[in-house]
Amino acid sequence: MAESFDVVVIGGGPGGYAAALYGAGIGLSVAVVEKEKVGGTCLHRGCIPAKEFLETATVFRTVAGAKEFGVQTDQPAVDFSVSQARKQKVVDQLWKGLQGLMKSRKITTVIGTGTYHGNKLVRIDDGSELKATKAVILASGSVPRTIPGFEPDGRLVMTSDEVLALDKLPGSAVVIGAGAIGCEFASMMADLGTQVTVLEALPKMLPGCDSDVVDVVGKSFKKRGIDVRLGVKVEGHQPNGSQTTVTFGDGESVTVDAVVVSVGRRPLTDDLLAGVAKVEVDDKGFVTVDAKMRTSEPGVYAVGDLVATPQLAHVGFAEAIVAITDILGEDAIPVDYGKVPWCIYSHPEVAFAGMSEQAAKDAGIDVVVSKHRYIGNGRALIIGEPEGMVKVIARKEADGSAGPIVGVHMVGPWVTEQLGEAYLSVNWEATPAEVGHFIHPHPTLSETFGETVLALTGRGLHG
Repeated sequence: MAESFDVVVIGGGPGGYAAALYGAGIGLSVAVVEKEKVGGTCLHRGCIPAKEFLETATVFRTVAGAKEFGVQTDQPAVDFSVSQARKQKVVDQLWKGLQGLMKSRKITTVIGTGTYHGNKLVRIDDGSELKATKAVILASGSVPRTIPGFEPDGRLVMTSDEVLALDKLPGSAVVIGAGAIGCEFASMMADLGTQVTVLEALPKMLPGCDSDVVDVVGKSFKKRGIDVRLGVKVEGHQPNGSQTTVTFGDGESVTVDAVVVSVGRRPLTDDLLAGVAKVEVDDKGFVTVDAKMRTSEPGVYAVGDLVATPQLAHVGFAEAIVAITDILGEDAIPVDYGKVPWCIYSHPEVAFAGMSEQAAKDAGIDVVVSKHRYIGNGRALIIGEPEGMVKVIARKEADGSAGPIVGVHMVGPWVTEQLGEAYLSVNWEATPAEVGHFIHPHPTLSETFGETVLALTGRGLHG
């Protein structure tokens, strides 16, 4: 006989464990079915491991440039196996802490692959069954996409999964894809000594980012020797011993030690649905949901990478809260996907919320724009990171003044840690006149955001 819970969650990644923690915290009985370890891709093969390696690159750059600060050091070298071990230590600490937190909230964790069979029944691959009395939440996540001719072998061709398990970086690499993941890997590897070529089919790096921000990243990559080729299609690769030759564009080729395929992720619906389940899946494999994360089958919800929304861990958190709130019969406020915060941890970092200047214009919004560069920021000069800028986009009022802020785009030092007030400004539809009252401590990097906003009032201090 199936064991009963108020809510059964398939998948223990950010969307799944957030739903479990939020629901259990309110008093629901919750079971989570997870085939590996709670934490999902984000914790074990994504966000956390990638950022640990990017931090290794940051430390390497800092030591290499120490002489500029009067600190005498030898030229640094990298033992990537040590960074790999440190990464695993961080991951283990986090997942064990998460596991302990779930246990303290009396969440039942079932190890195995869960399949939804309809009528709120989840069957585990060991033959056991779980029955939900209120709802089932599908949160099985995603896996890296591949492209024909570049099937991962873990040696010459890799996805993010294999790269994050390396003990030694390749001497040279092609990164296919110049989105967030591709740019993070390209940045990290180049800083640590890999000769990197980036191949992107689109005419622009970092799609979705403001063009001014992308220009800063592109110039930084070029200065650091990263060869970025835009508007080129990869044709295939020919292995030759320990290397492989990648052909692309109009008969061009490059021979490298490894190929990193970073062309996005696909929803993991393998073995997810069976029996009389009536959950609708679109032609791209995403589970179809409404604004409150409800699928086509009553009592069944889907959150995270499984649905066609931004594939960000924090979006999964937000969707989980929406789903649980709706399950409780309360008024769930849908996620406003056009205003979610985005962070890219390449060097330089990128962070934004809301519309780019071009997106606003494409939407028929008349805008006013303010830009300030970190070269004029005292803290940026002190830490030796003057590269970058803050750009604020506001709706233009009939009298020409700046109305509600519709987008903030940042590139430069630690901008992923500075996005909070920008995100609040965009989501509260605050005006520059309102945000201009914020006092920013001096000297801080955050002053650049304050100055950029203040300039839109027509009374900037330094602009």
